[in-house]
Amino acid sequence: MSTSAEPSTSPIGRPLDRVDGRAKVTGAARYAAEVPLPDLTHAVLVGARVACGRITSIDASEAERQTGVLAVLTHENIGKIAGQPPLLPSLAGTVAPGETFFPMQSDQIHYAGQQVALVVAETYEQALHASRLVRVEYAEQPSVTVIDDARDQAYEPEAIFAGFIPGRAQRGDVAQALEQADVTVDNTFSYAANHHNPIEPSAATAWWEGDRLTLHDTTQGVTATQHTVAALLGIPHTRIRVVSHFTGGSFGAKAMIWHHPTLAALAARAVHRPVRLALTREQMFTGCGHREEQEHHLTLGADQRGRLTALRHHKLSLTSPFDHWAEPSLGVVGQMYACPHYEGAYHLIRANTMTPTFMRCPGEATGLFSLETSMDELAERLGLDPVELRLRNFAETDPASGKPWSSNGLEECYRRGAERIGWHRRAEPPARDGDWVIGLGMAASAYPVYGPNNPARARARVYADGTAVVQAAVTDIGTGVLTAMTQVAAEALCLPVERCRFEGGDTDLPHVAATVGSSGAGMVSAAVYAAATELRAQLVARAVADEGSPLHGADPDHVVVRDGRMMRGDAPDTGESYAELLRRNFLPDSEATGSWGPPPHDVPYAALTFGAQFAEVAVDPELGLVRVRRLAGAFAPGRVLNAKTARSQLMGGMIWGLSQALLEATHMEPNTGRWANASLGEYLVPVNADAPEVDVDFVDVEENLVNPLGVKGVGEVGQAGVAAAIANAIHHATGRRIRKMPITIEDLVVAPEA
Repeated sequence: MSTSAEPSTSPIGRPLDRVDGRAKVTGAARYAAEVPLPDLTHAVLVGARVACGRITSIDASEAERQTGVLAVLTHENIGKIAGQPPLLPSLAGTVAPGETFFPMQSDQIHYAGQQVALVVAETYEQALHASRLVRVEYAEQPSVTVIDDARDQAYEPEAIFAGFIPGRAQRGDVAQALEQADVTVDNTFSYAANHHNPIEPSAATAWWEGDRLTLHDTTQGVTATQHTVAALLGIPHTRIRVVSHFTGGSFGAKAMIWHHPTLAALAARAVHRPVRLALTREQMFTGCGHREEQEHHLTLGADQRGRLTALRHHKLSLTSPFDHWAEPSLGVVGQMYACPHYEGAYHLIRANTMTPTFMRCPGEATGLFSLETSMDELAERLGLDPVELRLRNFAETDPASGKPWSSNGLEECYRRGAERIGWHRRAEPPARDGDWVIGLGMAASAYPVYGPNNPARARARVYADGTAVVQAAVTDIGTGVLTAMTQVAAEALCLPVERCRFEGGDTDLPHVAATVGSSGAGMVSAAVYAAATELRAQLVARAVADEGSPLHGADPDHVVVRDGRMMRGDAPDTGESYAELLRRNFLPDSEATGSWGPPPHDVPYAALTFGAQFAEVAVDPELGLVRVRRLAGAFAPGRVLNAKTARSQLMGGMIWGLSQALLEATHMEPNTGRWANASLGEYLVPVNADAPEVDVDFVDVEENLVNPLGVKGVGEVGQAGVAAAIANAIHHATGRRIRKMPITIEDLVVAPEA
């Protein structure tokens, strides 16, 4: 059955203010470490001081004697977990452990900071004090903590990313194509490790009621937490309720499920009271994964006209002792341009580190830096404008599969971005502003369109007072999902936005996979739209079957709905509202559920979200200072659900790209195996004074394939390519090619190697 929806003004796309904005700015929004509970206790973790070895003794006696201390848990008394679930990405919608290792199960130490004890006390201060009195002795063993420790131990895995991505991919004959190329560019790139520093550190609050567990967790997916903790504890997931109404930033740190929610549950079971476990800022560097240290070797081959003939991209990075994990840096690189010969391969070194994890724009942020700075160098060698070189290599279809794109828009992104940055100025020698030299740079941007591995579901309900609520177990991580889904529900139900409400963040609500990889907007909107349109059709069907309705006997296909009122299409004055129908039938409400299953893997199209990044920088060559003055990005993300929140997402991604290019680096001290700058005092992130003028432009494309509303997502693509655009702008200003991130003062003032 189909019915027509005619909202007076489409809610989708409008730049509406966040529906949760007031709760957040007034403090009414509750986060995982703020849930008020009677008899609440607090837990503090103790981390290993060595990177490799064994625990020889733990003396907790002094800690246990401290006022308020309820328990000190170690591998000697915490008990064994039921089993270790496999490493699966959180898009699977079920278990999603951050690593296939669980701490405090033996005396073995795999990495510095690994949890070795957990102190529970009446107050946080008491637990913190006692945690410093737990005496742990180790038999230390040699460790591998940086690439240079073990280059000769590198291996090529069959697959990475929990087996979802092959360790090697190729098409054509790269070796022969490179040998026959007119021009080649051959570069090696190095990337520092990066760590997550969301405004809200990871935390969990746990309590048991009989054999039922409730968890408030900082997570991107409540169902992922539910299933992972259930597998570790060996209990049915139906006995666990996970709540996360608000998560204070994540972008990968909370995509996978780390140890703290399960440890909180074990501690709550041990003391028979609610337990709150919050990671300190320093523990965020050893408790929830990171972007790994990595090196890329990329070689381009081209003819004299600039047409790519070969592309080889090999990546070397550190992984943990137990998982084959690497950022998927090679995928989009092999799809970006029409190149007949391609080879991509991952190489891993097992190291004394926790398993790396997603970090915003995982893979593309590094892979596109390698590719796009090399493309800039190729353009220079050929005497071509960088935009022109990319247009000459525009991929009409996906080079990896040969399939057509679901939608594209990249050429228009190049044009719009160039206009907004004033690219015509690049034809002239770099301008000067006092001691500053002004450079312009650009790069292509793209990110895969992912979908969950199982259906997303939602429930919609209209009440007899004419209001509606739509529910799905999606967590708001600050992206504006509550607002966007309210708009989707309003459009599908043909109700004003102010009469709709969206609820999420609870496993008692219909299942949704974790919102990772820019997948959230597409999958949740599809489920919400399915539930709401089913409910709208259900109400119309009830009306035409109701002898007391003005619509009795009407053809449902010719009934239109506007502002919650159902009307005959040929007689708009004949009709009634949802509320009138429900009240006449003594119904307090009416509800429907809907689901959306992702397209199969063998669909006849390929899907990327495309964009183009442009940067204007000012460089003081004598002092080595770089100031990004302007960023301009043009993107083709399909249908935009909320123009304001989407623009905010893209702007945030672009500023993060600046941060990765110029600031972010975690430094390993190889002698100790510890991170040397595990604090916000020494791990640099941009502040307001670093933020340049950011210009975000949307390019409209017709997208009808990836999901019902044509939503591709904007969470990651805003960062893709930004660092390369900045590095290319620095080259334009100074003539220096820099093949590492972050770019530092030393890179600009120290004489380049011959």
